[in-house]
Amino acid sequence: MTVRMLFPIVASLALGIAAAAQDATTPPPGPPPQAQAGPQGQGGQRGGGRGWGGGMGMGRGLMGTVTEVAADHYTIKTDTGETYTVHYSVNTRILKQQARAAGERGGGEGGPGGGAGNPPTPLKSTDIKVGDAIAAMGEVDATAKSVGATVVMQIDPERAKQMREMQANHGKTWILGKVTAIDGVKVTIMDQIDNTAHSFTADENTTFRKRRDPITLADIQVGDSVRVEGAVKSGAFLATAVNAMGPPPAGNPSVPRNGPPQ
Repeated sequence: MTVRMLFPIVASLALGIAAAAQDATTPPPGPPPQAQAGPQGQGGQRGGGRGWGGGMGMGRGLMGTVTEVAADHYTIKTDTGETYTVHYSVNTRILKQQARAAGERGGGEGGPGGGAGNPPTPLKSTDIKVGDAIAAMGEVDATAKSVGATVVMQIDPERAKQMREMQANHGKTWILGKVTAIDGVKVTIMDQIDNTAHSFTADENTTFRKRRDPITLADIQVGDSVRVEGAVKSGAFLATAVNAMGPPPAGNPSVPRNGPPQ
């Protein structure tokens, strides 16, 4: 499955969790508030939440495999080998991601990715078992290795595999972030997945789109959010396809171009 198809899958999971989280107005018990906010949450994302948490701009979260089930928490092991405790309560939404229907395919650019027709369904906390892949959304404390979860979603095994493959390919075949500088055919972004700067270059074979409309490199602006597909060649990321999603609602950086686009 290509990275282009994986993006809608992760997006549909994120949207499902975010929609469910709107109903979870009271945070569950978990790590003390002073340990939850700020940069420590970003550190928690490095523990395995790269596939969807920081990347989707939907709050802090991570993904892992359940190793222990208790009355008020799950213990999970992330794909990087770290162990986190996911605290939950009666205020936590616990959901199951529906398996893809037979013959259903991932959506195209901006599409639902096979998730729109199969919304998550509620689960009991005891329905989560050891060995399940789950995504937990909430406040991450990287020091305490814990999450105060507002939403826990049991992930369909096929999609969990696809998300892990996508995560493994981050920086190799795709990057995602906000443009911070444009210098000729070189574009620098602040990556939303690992919160570090990445650069890509374009050539005559690179295609550019804004949603579904074709554009050119000259249409890319500092502050735009972009997702980029390509490959690393001679130590540089060469883009084959760039999809611009426009600037976020507020807080756009104002960095001048260093040279004209080519």
